[in-house]
Amino acid sequence: MDGIGDSVALVTGAGRGIGAAVAETLTRAGATVAAADLDGTPYPLDVRDPHAVDGLVDLVERELGPIDILVNVAGVLHPARAQDTDDERWRQTFAVNADGVFHTCRAVARRMVPRRRGSIVTVGSNAATIPRVGMAAYAASKAAARAFTQCLGLELAGHGIRCNIVSPGSTDTAMLRALQGGDPVAGDLAAFRTGIPLGRVAEPRDVAEAVLFLVSSRARHITLHDLLVDGGATLRA
Repeated sequence: MDGIGDSVALVTGAGRGIGAAVAETLTRAGATVAAADLDGTPYPLDVRDPHAVDGLVDLVERELGPIDILVNVAGVLHPARAQDTDDERWRQTFAVNADGVFHTCRAVARRMVPRRRGSIVTVGSNAATIPRVGMAAYAASKAAARAFTQCLGLELAGHGIRCNIVSPGSTDTAMLRALQGGDPVAGDLAAFRTGIPLGRVAEPRDVAEAVLFLVSSRARHITLHDLLVDGGATLRA
């Protein structure tokens, strides 16, 4: 039904949270999934290392077949106000959230282009398009990943390859639970953060289902799109 039953999918950040939910959802839909993360997955991977990424992509294609789907989920959040963010925290945030997306997309796209097919989804954040207090590095890195994925999509469209973004808001993961602060559903006016109109925090599977839609044949005419999965928190479509 979804047109991914014969597909090979590479999912980064698949060890837990949204990444694990994406891997499970694609597997349930019939795809053969290469779950990659720093540890706890069949395919250990540090997306910060371009040589490791190239090697992993080669390995997956040898073991499972040509990669049809790439889902970039690996990400980190080191909350701090801009003036308190040290150089290392800034660099590491970009190294995973932006450089990692670049490394995986480049490696996979080089293989997809000659085959003239494929779908790439980057899991971003609604913080990429609206300011967040204490999240300058995270928001900037996610904005970079969003812009890169859309530029890549423009370049690859003529080769039959679609590139899209899924941007969650507050989602019930270890990353969210590690944050200190108020109720994300109610919002925080002092932090210039709206609440969630739907009145609930997302579950990882809510994001995973959006990813499944975008990589499936049901979304065959959708590319360069940023799909917000945030319960209306950004107050726009």
